[in-house]
Amino acid sequence: MTWNTFHHRGEILQTVIETADARRDGALPMQLPGVSETFRDELDLLAALWLKWNARLSGNIERALTSEPLDLEAAVASAWRQTSEQLPGVRMVLDRYVESPSDPEMAAALQRASEKEWARLAAAAGLANDESPAAARAGRQVELKARSAITAAAAEALLANATTDVTTPTVDESDTPSLVDRIKAVLAA
Repeated sequence: MTWNTFHHRGEILQTVIETADARRDGALPMQLPGVSETFRDELDLLAALWLKWNARLSGNIERALTSEPLDLEAAVASAWRQTSEQLPGVRMVLDRYVESPSDPEMAAALQRASEKEWARLAAAAGLANDESPAAARAGRQVELKARSAITAAAAEALLANATTDVTTPTVDESDTPSLVDRIKAVLAA
């Protein structure tokens, strides 16, 4: 791979990530210009997205472990959650294809990638030190803990918005507070 090809591939991958994050529908954006010329097939693009996910996750785990060294499992779950917030579209694409792979080759590759990620999560959380099925199960539990916290936070945000919308009286537009005033009011509450 030449230097120019490497950079072109990186640019196309960044466009794919931005599109996935904007759409958040879990669909692999194969129709984008340059994707079919740069990536052999869906599996090649998924592998590149998984690599990007893992690179970000690894960095977030390292930062989380240095800032929260006493509760390793919580730190790793927090890092997974943070990565999911930073790359929401990528996570949705990966989840969709893990759940519904296009073919048996993709299913096997994504299952191996998932198990390796879970083993890494378990190792970082201090729950395992190998890539055994038990380590994968322990890492899967860390991921599920992170996912449940995301779901709980989303539910709380929806509830807070619903409560705010219901109790907010209708006012004349000339009396509407500025965005900064509304943010201050929410923070003060």
